[in-house]
Amino acid sequence: MISREPTLERLAIARELLLTPFGLDESHLLRALSEIRAHKVDDADLYFQYTRSEGWSLEEGIVKTGSFSIDQGVGVRAVSGEKTAFAYSDDISEASLLDAARTVRSIASAGKSARVKAAAQKIAGSRTLYPGTDPIATLDSTAKVALLERVEQLARAKDPRVVQVMTCTTRGSLARASCSTLSSRATLAVLSSVAIGSVPG
Repeated sequence: MISREPTLERLAIARELLLTPFGLDESHLLRALSEIRAHKVDDADLYFQYTRSEGWSLEEGIVKTGSFSIDQGVGVRAVSGEKTAFAYSDDISEASLLDAARTVRSIASAGKSARVKAAAQKIAGSRTLYPGTDPIATLDSTAKVALLERVEQLARAKDPRVVQVMTCTTRGSLARASCSTLSSRATLAVLSSVAIGSVPG
């Protein structure tokens, strides 16, 4: 038997990361699914994604690049017989969710399989794979640059032949939810360094 606690935890993650920050709750999801099912539709899914990533690179003690990006959106899928319709919006809002639902509904009712970019489900068993730590928020910008500088110092101190050091860090977090998977969260933090040495002679 599958424990309900991980499933409840995943619901809480979906609410916290994908619904509440955008002014949405379960009633908005039900409304969107009702919009889709207003025509003959056999099945429908809602899919949410919110990804943040950040990168810093240091070369010869100078910050060469710094970047930050957010990728987010909501997708809707409807299946009617052998026809499948998709719609997606980069905006996570009630209006975008309902627009995507109406677009999918109209495609499904028109009898065409298509993909469009637009302004009772089984819930899988679950378990937590990643901690709830946001790697981007664990250090401020100054501390991230200081970490890169420290790695550079360590590389130079390791061997006097080191003439150039390049270090970088990449951090990111991803949150996803759909009717079938409920929610998932992944985090990533990578620190890398390249040291170039010179041999006399």
